Amino acid sequence: MPIRVALDRVQDDVAQHPCDELHNVSLGGLAFQSPEPLPTTQIVEVSFPLLDETHSFHGRVVWSRKLKNGYEIGLQFDDSEQMYRLRMIEQICHIEHYREQVRQQEGRAISIEQAAKEWISRYADGFPSLDS
Repeated sequence: MPIRVALDRVQDDVAQHPCDELHNVSLGGLAFQSPEPLPTTQIVEVSFPLLDETHSFHGRVVWSRKLKNGYEIGLQFDDSEQMYRLRMIEQICHIEHYREQVRQQEGRAISIEQAAKEWISRYADGFPSLDS
């Protein structure tokens, strides 16, 4: 899923940072690909252009790993409300992936609502809760 990252380099001064896509989401954060490394403890704002700009999160860089082309950056979120919202977005990503998989493998074009119903009935029980 495409993401947008902004760096908080100076108080009240947010610079855009080029990044490609969300790599994974965990119970406490996420990882994304970046063309350049980011220093540990750097505060970044992450938003999801496919949704809307109200879904943004502030996280702290906790690790950076060199890849063949760029870096994978790991962010941590300390706020439980942000983690809950991020988990909802992760579910949306899974549902969109399921929707595309159904289109490619079965030739069915289904609405996001139908995809959500099917995904929930098939996979929601295996989706870890924040309490895990």
